[in-house]
Amino acid sequence: MNKPWFDQYDSWVPQEIDADSYSSVVEMMLEAGERFQDRVAFSSFGATISYAEVLSLSRDFAAYLQNELGVRKGDRVALMAPNMMAFPIAMLGILRAGGVQVNVNPMYTERELEHQLNDADVETIVAFSGSTVTLADVIEHTSIKNIIVADLDDLLDIELPSPPVHDDLKSFVAFTDAIAAGSDMELSDVDLVGDDLIYLQYTGGTTGLSKGAMLTHRNLIANVLQFESFAGDYIKHGEDVVMTAIPMYHIFALMVNTLSYFKFGGTNVLITDPRKMPAFVAEWSKWKVSVFTGVNTLYNGLLHTPGFSELDFSSLGFSMGGGAPVQKAVSDKWKEVTGKHIKEGYGLSETSPVLTVNPFGMHDFKSSIGVPVPSTDISLRDDDGNEVAQGERGELCAKGPQVMKGYWRRDDATAESMTDDGYFCTGDIAIMDETGFFRIVDRKKDMILVSGFNVFPNEIEAEVAAMDGVLECACIGVPDEKSGEAVKVFIVKSDESLTREDVRAHCKERLTGYKVPDHIVFIDELPKSTVGKILRRELRDY
Repeated sequence: MNKPWFDQYDSWVPQEIDADSYSSVVEMMLEAGERFQDRVAFSSFGATISYAEVLSLSRDFAAYLQNELGVRKGDRVALMAPNMMAFPIAMLGILRAGGVQVNVNPMYTERELEHQLNDADVETIVAFSGSTVTLADVIEHTSIKNIIVADLDDLLDIELPSPPVHDDLKSFVAFTDAIAAGSDMELSDVDLVGDDLIYLQYTGGTTGLSKGAMLTHRNLIANVLQFESFAGDYIKHGEDVVMTAIPMYHIFALMVNTLSYFKFGGTNVLITDPRKMPAFVAEWSKWKVSVFTGVNTLYNGLLHTPGFSELDFSSLGFSMGGGAPVQKAVSDKWKEVTGKHIKEGYGLSETSPVLTVNPFGMHDFKSSIGVPVPSTDISLRDDDGNEVAQGERGELCAKGPQVMKGYWRRDDATAESMTDDGYFCTGDIAIMDETGFFRIVDRKKDMILVSGFNVFPNEIEAEVAAMDGVLECACIGVPDEKSGEAVKVFIVKSDESLTREDVRAHCKERLTGYKVPDHIVFIDELPKSTVGKILRRELRDY
């Protein structure tokens, strides 16, 4: 195929990659582990482990999962943890045992966690000790049989305190005990192929419940190779130091930081809580950081943290932004401080995630999501599914080896999201300019992006509508300097005593923090169409 964006490719970028270069992500990671065995793979709170140790520890954990818990190929195993040393070990162990990793946000509320565990039919969960309060509240309403608890200090031996396991969880195994037990067990190699599932990556649902994007080993291999071929020599194999502050349970950090830079022999510096900006800056100062990934709000937060501008950025090769639009003002300031603009990319959970990136050889900031990576076709379609003319608005639809297999047990949702000719419909409205660069101009769906996390209005509305005193409600996203967008809810009361504090308290119990409305407006009547559909777009004028 001959596409306009090929003219924008740097000289080293191929038009196609071979997504079948490896049989599985496990093969890819084991090969890298052998190649870079003496190099530091991960650092957490100042402690480090080598590539060889990652292979050894993950082997033992995989053996425990297989022999003690009976995990077999295709079984879903949940991993609910922030960026901590246990995460990559548990992840590779799950994959080596043949499991399908279900990535769980450790900040989920009871409702969100219960739905995800039940939807994925999870029997085994690896959970951060600090998340066991939520787990204890839902455990009886799920199919969970095996609980493995990981502490912040696991594999570090620096006597780092970790939150206690909730008293109501009586039957669990410590992560380090599981590894120790597995060291005396045999590991049976699992025959994994590209079409086998590797992750269930949950994303917001139109009915208020999230649905699992089925990502395969081939999907992730493809996206790693697409990123590698697109970046070229900007990747320093066996040398890079990558600052990993966005959570590894998020597909952006999971693919770019965790899988890609393990293949490349990089050292991942794990930041468990990037909200503690002074500590984050202090950790950065200890390393010759060459790669940084983040969302716009994270970049902005660092730029406003005392001491950050005094750091040594001479080794910084590039910074990559995703999850939400990168603001020009933030990128300009980042360039002023670090010497490099932020390189914006675009993707979704359903696409493993990267679809487009701005060329690495382009050093100026461009207000664009870039151009498609190799082996990726982008088609802009109108409401009837017809391709629009260049320069016109259309829904961004994508085809490539990184596009998901479908939604877990949701054939209806899968069918709705795909065109007849096999393109995934993203719900984002874009324009391609005369040079082949793409720019997002609107959203077909009413998704809200809060600090790079997807928030679906239907989910918020479902929770608010369940409150006593609420007649009806509607939710939209509004611009926010800190988070990019913020959640705003309009409510028609049926009880005049209802307060904003009541609504916020209810939402805090039922929704993860970034989904809780920042703005609550009481209104006499919601704007509606002639058939009674609430017109969210008209609410933007209120």
